[in-house]
Amino acid sequence: MPADPVTAVLVHSPYLGPASLRPLADALAALGHPAVLPDLRPSVVTPPVHQRLIGAFADVMSDALPLGPVALVGHSGAGPLLPAFAEEIDDAGGQVRGLVYLDAGLPTPGKSWRDTVPAELYAKFRAMSPDGLLPRWPAWFPGTEVDAAIAEEAPEVPFAFLKEPRPSVEWVGPCGYVLLSGSYDEELAEARERGWPTKALDLAHLAAATDPEPVARAVLEVLLATAG
Repeated sequence: MPADPVTAVLVHSPYLGPASLRPLADALAALGHPAVLPDLRPSVVTPPVHQRLIGAFADVMSDALPLGPVALVGHSGAGPLLPAFAEEIDDAGGQVRGLVYLDAGLPTPGKSWRDTVPAELYAKFRAMSPDGLLPRWPAWFPGTEVDAAIAEEAPEVPFAFLKEPRPSVEWVGPCGYVLLSGSYDEELAEARERGWPTKALDLAHLAAATDPEPVARAVLEVLLATAG
C-alpha cells in the first residue's frame, strides 16, 4: 500500500442512502485505508435531480477537502454520475486519481436512463409512479430481504429523474470495475473490453453492506490498480 494512500470517496446510489455503503467504509478503515461517505439523500427529492445531486456533492466535498488524492467509488445508480462528481472535486482544487464502478451503471453522457433501457421497462416504472414519485428502492424487488437501516434510508425519488439527461461530462482518466452481482455482467464485460482493472465477486448487489470484508478487499485491489 502506498505511504500516502488514495482516499476512497464512497458514493451511494441516488435510490439508497449511506447505510448501503457504511459497512464497506468500516471494512476499508479496518484494512488501513481512508474512506469518506457523503450523504446525498436530501438532494434527490426535488427535480432537477442531477443538478441538485451534483451541487450537493460539491458542497459536501468542499467541506471535506483537502483530502489529498482521491478515487471515487460509485455504487449502482451512482455510476453514471461519477465523471460529473470528479469534475466538481477537480474544480475545487482536489485531485481525482480514478473512478471505480461498484456493481454500477456506466456513464451515458447526455442520455437519460429512459434512453438506455427497453421501452417496456420504462413503462413499468411509469405505472409504478402514479403520483410522480418512484417507489422506494426496496419495493422494486418484492420478496427480497433488505436490511432495515437500508430500507428506512431509501428516499422517494421523482419519476422525472428517469427522463433527465445525464451530465455531458467526459472522464478520460483511469477507471476500474468491481462486480458484485449478475445484474451488471454487461457493464463488467464493457469494462474488460476497455482494458480496465476489474474484479468479479459472486455475491449480491448490496454485498457492500451485507458482506463488506471481501468487497473491501476487491475494491482496494481495483482502486490501487486504477489510482494507486
